[in-house]
Amino acid sequence: MDTLQINQGEIKIAFETKITGKVTLKELGLKDEDLVFENGLIRLVFDFGQMADHAYYQVPTVEVAYNENMDSTHWQCDFNRETILDKIDNHGHSTVMLLDKKKLGDLEQHHENVFIVHAEFPQAVSLIAANSYVHFFK
Repeated sequence: MDTLQINQGEIKIAFETKITGKVTLKELGLKDEDLVFENGLIRLVFDFGQMADHAYYQVPTVEVAYNENMDSTHWQCDFNRETILDKIDNHGHSTVMLLDKKKLGDLEQHHENVFIVHAEFPQAVSLIAANSYVHFFK
């Protein structure tokens, strides 16, 4: 069973089982009402723990869908405390982040592997659990 922790502005998911393929936030146990961020600041933490016997997806992907039409949103992804993606997304109801699997592999550690998505929206935002997903592993 995976561990889910919801705090104001932050959601932590610790994977205790091996995840493969595309997994929605809804499948990870989140509901739309868990994903309302009044101040527009979001921190999604994915704790992979010890990573053994896995293979990254060809292009690891994170997609976040939201109800509001946003102007400009700042996204940053960190893996094991190192920034691997920093981008501004303009206009729309969703953001897709394509990650470099080689970079992820190079930053892996034996004991701790934490992937964090930071988002700064210009206003309050509510994510859509069924339409937001992560696809880290084959």
